[in-house]
Amino acid sequence: MIERYSTPEMKKIWDLDSRFNYMLRVEKVVAQVQAKFKIIPIDAARAIQSRASFRIDQILEREKVTKHDVIAFIQDVSERIGTWGRYFHYGLTSSDVLDTALSLQLQDAFNVLLKDVARLRKILKNMMQRYRGVICVGRTHGMWAEPTTFAIKLGGFLAELVRNEERIRRAKEINAICKLSGAVGTYSSLPPKVEKAVAKVLRLKVEQVATQVIPRDRHAEAYWALAMLLTGYERIATEIRHLQRSEVGEVQEGFSVGQKGSSAMPHKQNPIGSENLCGVARMLRSYLVAALENIPLWHERDISHSSVERVFLPDAFILAHYATCRLCDLLSSLQVNVARMGQNVQNTLGLIVSSHLLLYLVKLGFERQKAYEIVQRLSFEAKQKGVHLRQLILNSEELKDRIQLKELDLIFSGKKHLVHEEQILKRMLP
Repeated sequence: MIERYSTPEMKKIWDLDSRFNYMLRVEKVVAQVQAKFKIIPIDAARAIQSRASFRIDQILEREKVTKHDVIAFIQDVSERIGTWGRYFHYGLTSSDVLDTALSLQLQDAFNVLLKDVARLRKILKNMMQRYRGVICVGRTHGMWAEPTTFAIKLGGFLAELVRNEERIRRAKEINAICKLSGAVGTYSSLPPKVEKAVAKVLRLKVEQVATQVIPRDRHAEAYWALAMLLTGYERIATEIRHLQRSEVGEVQEGFSVGQKGSSAMPHKQNPIGSENLCGVARMLRSYLVAALENIPLWHERDISHSSVERVFLPDAFILAHYATCRLCDLLSSLQVNVARMGQNVQNTLGLIVSSHLLLYLVKLGFERQKAYEIVQRLSFEAKQKGVHLRQLILNSEELKDRIQLKELDLIFSGKKHLVHEEQILKRMLP
């Protein structure tokens, strides 16, 4: 991933030095366990613990000859160990180390991500509490619908985030896998007890049935969880973009001192953070097909998945963490124009309570179809003439003698749309 979208914490997990360190960690634990079961000499295990190290530049130089990065890694480390280096990587195949190390990488990456997802959850929760009772226009198809509240909008985003957080946690769990079952998964070189013991030390679980690799449906589910997370972010960002439009003006992304919106138009304040998040989500989703296509490998394995994972796994986690941090910053500095929300409600000329007028006329004895036609006709007239719907109802020969002013005022007050707000929000504020 390019530097622009790389956070230091996540970038560190996926850099080349970390990759080989995760591999070395697996190798050292394997040697310890092998010595415990008297598979290799205890002195060999001690030498591996104390002397095993690597130099990336030398591994890369060796790889030019071997055309195999794991073999280059084994050669480099073994030579540094000395005589006992012959027991380094004893009984293992490359994917035993690569896939188990990748599991450790994924656990650390998920932990970094989840920390900031929790921060985002807290921000949304605080915003939801702050904007209780703030009525705003609800929109469907981009058009006025009924009144809602800004807190309920935020509550929907929070609920989705919680679901996505649960998906991330599940993905983390199903990728906490140790695989040391050998070239085709039959434990022909090392018994299952070694894998079980290593898994315990590394706080992983043993793969149920492996081939030469951990089945890639696990990794695909992890990727799917990340795609879902960022698609949820895009939903928030899309709403902000619409609410920031000049003619709506209900929210405004933070605009720092010295910031510029356009090289040509000095007045511009654009929703660049939200637009960026939409683009990042789009990019991350594009990798999902590749993650799914990594599942059906040939027979016990091929390496068609390897080149794909070297790109999309680091990219996915780096993008996901970047997007999480950016959305945290965006929401923390978001300016919410409560007055404009109220003004926009008034600008609807009462049309957004048409459904409640319909129900009221039905209760007064009108047939539903007739009631619908009356409210629709008066609504269209209000919009065309720029007259408030309430006034047209009071002037209507069909309605003026049957309408109760108190009930009409209640309908247009918006209070009906606040009645159950607290009950809805309590679902997210236990």
